[in-house]
Amino acid sequence: MTKLLVVMGSGETTPTMIKPHRQFFDALRGQARAALLDTPYGFQLNADEISARAVGYFAQSVGRAVDVVSWRRTPAPGLDRERALAALRGANWIFAGPGSPTYALRQWRDTELPSLLVQAEVLVFASAAALTLGSHTIPVYEIYKAGADPRWEPGLNLFEQLTGVPAVVIPHYDNAEGGHHDTRFCYLGEPRLAHLERELPDGTVIIGVDEHTALVCDLDARTATVLGNGTVTLRHRGRSTSYPSGTVLPLPTEERKGTFLTEYVAEGHLLNADGAAGEAAAGSGDGGGPEGRAGGGLAARRGAATLREAADEAEALFSTALAERDADGCVAAVLELEQAITDWGADTLTSDSGEHAHGLLRGMIVRLGALAGTADPTPLLTPLVQALIGIREKAREQRDWAAADHVRDALAAASVELRDTPDGPVWLRTP
Repeated sequence: MTKLLVVMGSGETTPTMIKPHRQFFDALRGQARAALLDTPYGFQLNADEISARAVGYFAQSVGRAVDVVSWRRTPAPGLDRERALAALRGANWIFAGPGSPTYALRQWRDTELPSLLVQAEVLVFASAAALTLGSHTIPVYEIYKAGADPRWEPGLNLFEQLTGVPAVVIPHYDNAEGGHHDTRFCYLGEPRLAHLERELPDGTVIIGVDEHTALVCDLDARTATVLGNGTVTLRHRGRSTSYPSGTVLPLPTEERKGTFLTEYVAEGHLLNADGAAGEAAAGSGDGGGPEGRAGGGLAARRGAATLREAADEAEALFSTALAERDADGCVAAVLELEQAITDWGADTLTSDSGEHAHGLLRGMIVRLGALAGTADPTPLLTPLVQALIGIREKAREQRDWAAADHVRDALAAASVELRDTPDGPVWLRTP
């Protein structure tokens, strides 16, 4: 039976989740037998590439070997199906991530898979796979990409089965890719989520997990811990309470089943129609909450949360160094961005961050070329200029003013300015 249920909002194969992944593997009681289930993205033409990048991430960044269990379409009875089922039965760590939740559910429903998932000691579901854990799921592609009317699809309901909390799980809860239009709540936005929320059973709580954030449910200790860069939000009937990284919430025991909703959501703020908080800030209500409940906003971010953010930070450092004509600083910023692109290379989230980062890197290299001649030429110029100054001084002593002026003009044309002082002529380079 599952001992650790991990729900990730996004970033499952990025630098932000390396340390948490290591902790989850360390929690295994025996040798890791890790399986990556490829179903959610099984319909994509680059499914092999996504699997390879994820396996590489776990091997190179996390230091663990992970085997791909292929279930891209529900296998027909036979050897392939039995091999996949045997691999899942033998796994004590199972991971599934990006893709389409409704596609995954079509391949998993009415098969042995759901019952096998809850036998894994550690179950890590991220992004699209996380959406399948609740009693209901959002058909993200159909609504956001194809314009279908907002609706729920039946989920696996594994979250309630394992934790005792009736819930809908929504990753990418703080998504901001839409810029000026609302793509929070896994691309639904507030109006559509408010509409759908009214259709849920009264006792069901919405669990929103921000990007690059995880909710770690320890089913032995009966705790739910928030890890990562963002918050976990509990929402019910328009009221939301957000819990920052580091918060530990108690999961209900059998005797206290049903108390999770009333104790940790009911005192949250009530959202206005546009999704803005009312007078009370999220998570700032008094009384009734556990130790460490929300209060103080987002957890402090440790490092860049996305490749785009890392790229923008490196570009800012480069621009500062360039303005100061600091060639070493420019090179350091270029190397920092190149390393960030490498570190984030396993990210399976489809976005334009990679293209953005590569564009900045190319631009930085072009601008760096302008610095190729910025080394101080003074040491090389000094012997030549001093010799010319000597020639000019001799011409002046001989009252050959035309020759003296000719030397001065030649130096000026080479961006060297002569200044006559009581102590003799001095020179400086001009822009």
